[in-house]
Amino acid sequence: MAENFTICAGTIGTGAWLSPNGGESWRQVRTGLWAESRVFSLAVHPSQPRTLVAGADDGIYRSEDGGEHFERLDSPMNALHVWKVAFDPTDPEIIFAGTRPALLFRSTDGGRHWDKLRAEMTEECPNVRVPRVTALTVDPSDHRTVWAGIEVDGVRCSHDGGETWTRVAGITDPDIHDTAVSINGAKTVLTSTPREIFASTDGGESWRGLGVGKHFRLPYCRSLALKADNPETLFVATGDGALGSTGAIQRSKDGGQSWQALPLPVEPNSPIWSFATHRANPERILACSHYGEIFVSEDAGDSWIKTRREFSEIRALAWTPNR
Repeated sequence: MAENFTICAGTIGTGAWLSPNGGESWRQVRTGLWAESRVFSLAVHPSQPRTLVAGADDGIYRSEDGGEHFERLDSPMNALHVWKVAFDPTDPEIIFAGTRPALLFRSTDGGRHWDKLRAEMTEECPNVRVPRVTALTVDPSDHRTVWAGIEVDGVRCSHDGGETWTRVAGITDPDIHDTAVSINGAKTVLTSTPREIFASTDGGESWRGLGVGKHFRLPYCRSLALKADNPETLFVATGDGALGSTGAIQRSKDGGQSWQALPLPVEPNSPIWSFATHRANPERILACSHYGEIFVSEDAGDSWIKTRREFSEIRALAWTPNR
């Protein structure tokens, strides 16, 4: 395995773990984050690859050294579960965060100060009791447009950098798991739900299902990932259910028109949950199963290896190039 990159894995109940050599060896992060923290989200700074932001069960944290040390950022989220964080790719001083209960926040100074944003969210729902923000995507071609997905309360969109938000109509399932924006000629907005992926080519005015139930052996969909140098290539994390016993990775090279199930070295022990990509090496794709397995591909998904170390429940994954 290539060892010129660092992996950071956020777990539920054992904090964050770091491998500075591409998964060969691991150590628990002990500075900043608690050893028993629940880490729900990780985001890598778009131009400073050793800078990460983590969303945890007691607020938001920042690392300037690739995850070796984290510092808690004082914020209105100190008593909230931060389920999703996202950098603005055009102006990385702007960071968005989404929580459980479902609220949206924004910092315009790199995380030193935070404002709660005006977005109407449902306070409770029968599926997960307390809705949570599970997706945040800043449009890479228009950073004033931001997409937020809520489990279980649909999609919100802002066209003014987060000042105002509207509820998106046309997605028939409000149980949102992830969002992505593909820029390759025409812009396509994607959102995943438990049994379908919806796509919009008109800025969210209308949506169509990609019909993944006809193509996926395991149709329960979680995270989406786009290849950094070719956004027509889409990866989807799938499984047999939220608490399922197996998973798979689906790849499309034509924006979702056709699909291929990718060959993993072992049958995953649970649904595939999250991906990690980085533009420093678009061929390197990382994926994790819900219950602790990490898979690495160095050829954009054609082949995979499994790292030796396994963890408790993983919710977040990131990789950064070493200096």
